[in-house]
Amino acid sequence: MAGTFSGGVHPDDAKLLSNNKKLITPAIPSIVILPVRQHIGAPSKIVVEKGQQVKKGQMVAEAGGFVSVPQHASISGVVKAVEPRLSPMGIKVQSVVIESDGKDEWAEGCNTERTVSSMSSDDMREAVKTAGIVGLGGAAFPTHVKLSPPKDKSIDTVILNGVECEPYATCDHRIMLEYPEKIVKGLDILKKILGCSNAYIGIEQNKPDAIKVMRNAVKDYKGVKVVSLKVKYPQGGEKQLIYAVTKRKVPAGGLPMDVGCVVQNVGTAMAVYEAVALGIPLIQRAVTVTGHGVKEPVNVIARLGTTFDQLIENAGGYTENVSKLIMGGPMMGISQFTDEVPVVKGTSCILAMEEQETVFSAELPCISCGMCVDVCPMHLLPTTIASMVEHERWDDAKSYHILDCIECGCCTYICPTNRRLVENLKFGKAKIAEIRAKEQAQKKAAEEKK
Repeated sequence: MAGTFSGGVHPDDAKLLSNNKKLITPAIPSIVILPVRQHIGAPSKIVVEKGQQVKKGQMVAEAGGFVSVPQHASISGVVKAVEPRLSPMGIKVQSVVIESDGKDEWAEGCNTERTVSSMSSDDMREAVKTAGIVGLGGAAFPTHVKLSPPKDKSIDTVILNGVECEPYATCDHRIMLEYPEKIVKGLDILKKILGCSNAYIGIEQNKPDAIKVMRNAVKDYKGVKVVSLKVKYPQGGEKQLIYAVTKRKVPAGGLPMDVGCVVQNVGTAMAVYEAVALGIPLIQRAVTVTGHGVKEPVNVIARLGTTFDQLIENAGGYTENVSKLIMGGPMMGISQFTDEVPVVKGTSCILAMEEQETVFSAELPCISCGMCVDVCPMHLLPTTIASMVEHERWDDAKSYHILDCIECGCCTYICPTNRRLVENLKFGKAKIAEIRAKEQAQKKAAEEKK
C-alpha cells in the first residue's frame, strides 16, 4: 500500500503540459542579477565591486552568518552594478549584476574532479557550505545547517523528496529521469556526512517512470529504498513525507531532526554531488516554465540570475490570453507583477496562467462546514485561527498553533465560501514574527542600558 498522510487535497496536477519535455540548456544569458537574499537566514555580504572582472563559479557574496550561504557568479564577465534590484519576493534587494563576456570561463578550482572517498564528513560538509547550496524544493534553507544537527540529535534516516506535489512543476521529475546517478551519489554523500544507515527516496505514483529509474539506480547501494507514495497534496511537505515514509510524527513546533530524520530535495542531492565531487558551486538549477499562458512549456537548466522573460522566450513566449505570472505553483507560489525578475535558488517553476484560470469568486462568510479542518495536513483549525488574525488576537492565534501552519493552501482550495484562509494565516505568522522581533529588540536595548 502506498504511503500517505491524513488530510490533504487533490488538485489537478497539470503535469502533462511539461512532464515529457526533456531538460534543455538555454543560451548563456547576456546579464544575470544575483540578489543577496536567495535563501532563508541572513543575507549574503557582497565582496565584489562595480567594474570587476569575475569568472563562472567565483564567489561574489560571502555568507552573512551560520544560517546563510555565499553567492557565486553564474557567468563570466564584468560586474555591471552593485545595487538594489527587484526580486521575485516583490521587494528590491541588494544585488550583483554581471554582464557576460561570452567566454563562460570557470574560476580557478571550480569544475575540478575530487576523490570523495578520501574526504572526511567535515570536508564534505564544508564543500556543501562553500558551494552555497540550499534546499531546491522551494524553501531554500541552507543545506549545511541541516547537515549540522546538534550533538543531542541523533540522525538515522535521510529522506530524498522526489514527490513534487505542487501542480504544474515537473523539473524534479525530469532530473530523476535524466540524472539518477548524480542524485544517488549525492544521497550517498549525505548519508556519509550524517553517519546514517537508512535512506529513502519518496516519489508519488503519478511518476511511475521515475520510480522505475530510481529503483534501478539504487540497486547497488545498501540501505537505500525507493518508496511509492499516494498522489495527494501536500505529500511533499517535510512532516507529511516523513510520516508517509517512516510513520514517525514530528511533534508540534518540532523539526525533522526531533524524530531522527533529515529531508532533502532530489535536486539538492544532485547539487551536493556536484559540489563535493566536482567542485561546482550552485550556479544553476532545473526550472519548469509552464502553464496555458505560454505556447510551449519546457523544463530548463537555468543559470541563477537569468530573468524570467528570457526563460519565457524558451517556452515560445506568452499566449494572447495570459493574465498571471507566478513563481512556483498555484498552491504555494508567489504572484509576480513583472517578468524582469531573476531566477533565484528557490525558483523551481515559472507558471503563466490564462485569464479564465484566474477568476476568483466573491468571498462569503464562513458556514462552519469544517472542510478546511478535514483537509489540513497539520490538523489545525484554519477558519478559527483566521478569525483570530482578523481580530488581531495574536496570543490566541499562537495558542491555536498558527506557527505550525505550513502555508500549503489546502484550506483556501477546499473552502466552499472562498475564504482567503491561507492569506490570513500567512499574515498572522508574519505579524507574530514582527511582534516577537520587536520585543527581543526592546529586551536587548533594556539590557544594554543596565
